[in-house]
Amino acid sequence: MQTIRQYIKNKVNQKPMKPPETLNTSRLLLRLPITDDAETIFQKYAQDVEVTKFLTWHPHQKVEESREFVNRCEHCWEDGTAYPWVITRKEDNELLGMIEMRIDGFSADIGYVIAREYWGNGFAPEAVGVIIDWALKQDGIHRVWAVCDVDNVASARVMEKVGMHNEGILHQHILHPNIDSDLRDCFCYSINK
Repeated sequence: MQTIRQYIKNKVNQKPMKPPETLNTSRLLLRLPITDDAETIFQKYAQDVEVTKFLTWHPHQKVEESREFVNRCEHCWEDGTAYPWVITRKEDNELLGMIEMRIDGFSADIGYVIAREYWGNGFAPEAVGVIIDWALKQDGIHRVWAVCDVDNVASARVMEKVGMHNEGILHQHILHPNIDSDLRDCFCYSINK
């Protein structure tokens, strides 16, 4: 029987896992972002002060900022630091938002954004759910987690809908510059194998 120390050593020495470039649900296709998405990202949500309220970056003022963001997404896939997908609706290829997963050891954390015109349609839980399903099927991932500002009721509800559990408050955990210049408290949600 393998000891915990041997198990950890084997997992650490394994080649890093890479998620699929596309994931499907009944209504959604999650795919790699491409340069041509930048203008749509800018128009749909990146410049929207209401959508970006609880995000860690300021609304984009120019489409060039969205292009730089898409370039970062492409580099993240290449170096394995993060795995962002554009969330699109299958029926018409409409870009609805984005979701990103970062794998660190035995856990993966996620973040997501949906354009305001698509709020309330269940797209965020559907996208989060397919990421969780994929992640927890991997031998090396035992926990998927995410945080949201304590005032972001909608995001907390998304996590609850997909079966994540509120683990409590992380005090002064993150900067949401569109709300406050001080660090903000966040709820931490997770789901484990």
